[in-house]
Amino acid sequence: MTEFVKTVLFTDHDGRARFRDEVLALPEGTPQSRLSALQPSAGYQLRHSPVGFRSQFHCTVTTQWVFILQGQMEIGLQGGESRVFGPGAHFYSADQVPQGATFDPQVHGHWSRQVGPDPLVTLFVRA
Repeated sequence: MTEFVKTVLFTDHDGRARFRDEVLALPEGTPQSRLSALQPSAGYQLRHSPVGFRSQFHCTVTTQWVFILQGQMEIGLQGGESRVFGPGAHFYSADQVPQGATFDPQVHGHWSRQVGPDPLVTLFVRA
């Protein structure tokens, strides 16, 4: 594999959250261990969410990578689309309130929830 698929949760031109996939090249390293270019980060947080956790609609305050370490996380969008991410999965969360707008839970953001029998453990790496 010489590329990495980056699933991005973003705010579209209409203010609504959407998913898109982007391809990141892995131009460095060796044939046995391909690497991307070094990416900046601004710290990380770990989160434990118990069975039954569900958030309200919200936007990402600071863009960040989200890595699922244990359990499953479902992300739901305003139009009813959702995706489930399991252990080892990731996405890049850049779903922010559009500049100059005031957050409207009927238009903006996404919700997240724990699904399945195991608590959800996530790693957030700020971009």
